[in-house]
Amino acid sequence: MKVTDIIPGRKKLSTLYLDGEIAAVLDTNALLESGVAIGSTLDDEQYSELVSKCEYSRAKEKALFLLGIKDYSKKQLHDKLIKEVSADTADKVCERLEELGLINDENYARRLAHDLIHIKKLSEMGALYKLIEKGISRDVCESVLEEFETDPVEQIIELIEKKYINKLEDEKDRRRTVAALQRMGYSWSDIKEAIEREIEN
Repeated sequence: MKVTDIIPGRKKLSTLYLDGEIAAVLDTNALLESGVAIGSTLDDEQYSELVSKCEYSRAKEKALFLLGIKDYSKKQLHDKLIKEVSADTADKVCERLEELGLINDENYARRLAHDLIHIKKLSEMGALYKLIEKGISRDVCESVLEEFETDPVEQIIELIEKKYINKLEDEKDRRRTVAALQRMGYSWSDIKEAIEREIEN
């Protein structure tokens, strides 16, 4: 197959023509780095390698752009990438970024756990579920959460005083408060103790 034209386009992409027909839309930088130019000839294997290289380059650039905006777990980033590239390419990019330390599920989980427990006041169990939802392995989640020793009853009391202090007298309001706290991962026994202590005060 002969490269008959390369037309630069938008978003750092170029259209590659082989034997006079459109073959692929590829990452411009990766295409230039490959040394392929008008007049070059490619066999099937070389063409496949070129497409893979360009897709990898595009996926890596996209991943770095996303990471420049906010943190992602490895699975979250992978799920973002497979909307535009193959799962295999997404795997390779994520593994490479993990090797470089640009994505780190343990560090990500630690930062998120801090916010969930100390700012949103979720229970450790509630935080565990949220971390797992982000695609972080249960082992990593549990290991990280061991660093956050909290008194669940004290956590609940803080929540009551901040959000539910006027919802303990009426039975219906109290049931709603209990339900809300249970959704945050707190046990009935801890909730009961916290409410009793708050009412006594």
